[in-house]
Amino acid sequence: MGYMHQTFLDGRGIFACRNCHTHFALRGSIESRYTGQFGRAILFTDIVNVRAGDENKRQMTTGVHIVRDIACMRCNKYVGWTYVKAYEPEQKFKEGKFILERELIYDVTREYTRDPVHDWVG
Repeated sequence: MGYMHQTFLDGRGIFACRNCHTHFALRGSIESRYTGQFGRAILFTDIVNVRAGDENKRQMTTGVHIVRDIACMRCNKYVGWTYVKAYEPEQKFKEGKFILERELIYDVTREYTRDPVHDWVG
């Protein structure tokens, strides 16, 4: 595989990898808030700079989904998952969208706040 180009986002409300600071998403692409494997999580419509793993079927609180875990393309740390297929009709809106675990990312523009690890998106 060749060189992977890293995208740098511009503006306020940039979410990045807590480990290596690689940009992932803008606040404007937040669709909703959820609970992930590590607590709070955010559903995004668009993200960049991640690699997706193999598809697997998972039983989640909202039903059965086919998902792919996603990792930071720079440091390869797990950061969330993407929904490939939802079996429940009311969950179809999640297909093609991304969950980022709040504990594994941070808001670059809030980097110097008192407690950025637990700072929740307002």
